[in-house]
Formats: sequence, structure tokens, C-alpha cells
Amino acid sequence: MMQFMLLFSRQGKLRLQKWYNAHPDKLKKKITRELITMILARKPKMCSFLEWRDLKIVYKRYASLYFCCAIEQDDNELLTLEIIHRYVELLDKYFGSVCELDIIFNFEKAYFILDELLLGGEIQETSKKNVLKAIAAQDLLQENFYGKVRTRGVCNVDV
Repeated sequence: MMQFMLLFSRQGKLRLQKWYNAHPDKLKKKITRELITMILARKPKMCSFLEWRDLKIVYKRYASLYFCCAIEQDDNELLTLEIIHRYVELLDKYFGSVCELDIIFNFEKAYFILDELLLGGEIQETSKKNVLKAIAAQDLLQENFYGKVRTRGVCNVDV
């Protein structure tokens, strides 16, 4: 089971974080700082797997973003790399050549895509087509809702 996923830039700026186990905010910040520092210090040709505390860290760099996942000791690292790649493919399909700015300005969509792919740290949907259909349906729902808000006014919205 995946414990958490972090997306951060080459400059060490956290862009997205998803935790599948409850931790105090102070501990989350400490973990995040420690992992970002450790991964950024590694050379590009080094292995994408790390033993860290009682977890395995799997990370992959795409352009200016690092995708980092923490998994349990008995989980498959290669499957985790595939999950990261699938997430990047979905982001790429949705945004059309995704970049760091897409994640910054549309973080709610990035979270929604991740939630369609993973549920509770486990893979929920393997089909890119089904995930993209769910996202399109959510976009349509959001568009219809906000269209009504603009035409009727905030106080008279039928929900």
C-alpha cells in the first residue's frame, strides 16, 4: 500500500501531496523536507529506489517535477513506477503536455485525477480511458453548476 505521494520541483518546492495515513502536520513537514533534500541530492544516474526508515521510496523525475511515493517494504517498486507513469500520462492527456504551471494553477484537477487513479493508497482504476471519462463528467458537472451560478446569482442556485 502506498503511504503517500509527493510532487515537487527541482528547486524543492512542494507542488502536491497526498497522504494515505494520518500524520500530524509537523511530522508531514519534517518527512517532506527530509525526502526532498535527500532526492534532490542524488545524481540523475542513480537508482530511483531508496530504503528510508521502514518504507521504500520510489521516485521519478519528469521534466521539472519529481514524483515521489512511499510504499511498504513488501510492495513492488516497479509497479509503483508504473503507477507514477500512469498518473503522468493521465495528467499529460488532460492538460495536453503537462507542465509544472498546470499543477500549480489547476491543483484541484491534479488531485481529482490522482483520486480517480488511487483510492486509499491502492490502485483503483487501471484504464486511462475510464479515468478520463470520469474527469470529463466532473468537468461537465462543474461547468453546468457554475453556469447556473453566473446566470441566476449566488443566492438562487438549485443544487
